[in-house]
Amino acid sequence: MPDLTRVPTAPLLAGGLVGGFALAQRTGVRPLGGAAMLGANVVAARQWYAVGGAPLVAGLSAGYWAAMGLSHPLAKRVGTWPSVLGVTAASAGAAWLLADRRAAR
Repeated sequence: MPDLTRVPTAPLLAGGLVGGFALAQRTGVRPLGGAAMLGANVVAARQWYAVGGAPLVAGLSAGYWAAMGLSHPLAKRVGTWPSVLGVTAASAGAAWLLADRRAAR
């Protein structure tokens, strides 16, 4: 089994959000997209815990899922993919600033 403790979490979250959305859209099975997002969150949470403990895990996880929720009303204003990409950038940026950058030191 590969060691996922060194994978940067920002691209992991980006893959979870974009990949989860694309999977749900392609298959028509929304829970499948949610499962992809959950998998990315679980792997990232292990690394966040090592960097900042439970408060960092809670904050970044909440932001990640809030981003997914925010993408729905935002999509009505800017379109589906621009919305998904925008909230993905925000979520991944937060992960990089608060966790990945600190872990790389």
